[in-house]
Amino acid sequence: MNIIIEQFYSAFQKLDAEEMVKYYHADIEFEDPAFGKLNSDKAKNMWRMLCKSSKELEVTFSNINCDDKKGSANWEAKYIFSKTGRKIHNKITAEFEFHDGKIIKHKDNFNLHKWAAQAFGLKGLLFGWTPVFKTKLNAETNKLLDVFERRNKL
Repeated sequence: MNIIIEQFYSAFQKLDAEEMVKYYHADIEFEDPAFGKLNSDKAKNMWRMLCKSSKELEVTFSNINCDDKKGSANWEAKYIFSKTGRKIHNKITAEFEFHDGKIIKHKDNFNLHKWAAQAFGLKGLLFGWTPVFKTKLNAETNKLLDVFERRNKL
């Protein structure tokens, strides 16, 4: 299963969302601090949106470790946060579960407080650790995803 994760992130490096989502099971469950929980098409469309809207994205990955049922990897993303124009360097730990040779669960973990400080400066530093910030961020990112899906008829 290491090859699946390697190909997934290699496709992300090329901003090839269609290649990425082909490694996802139809019943994929995705979760991260920014979007919360996304299922099936929402999870796939998140990658489509991120690939289409990313500015100056640089993705690296390492430490892929998998067996037939579970896996993990570390990856980093460097990009410009479009809302504020600030530079982000996010370090993520990913956990995976596999079913029928595809990724059925994908959970990305990262320090939301550190991300918020990079994305929003002082405001993020002061409030980025709070549950209220996370709830508001999840609502905003999911709203952006809904708009992306409507505009692209997904």
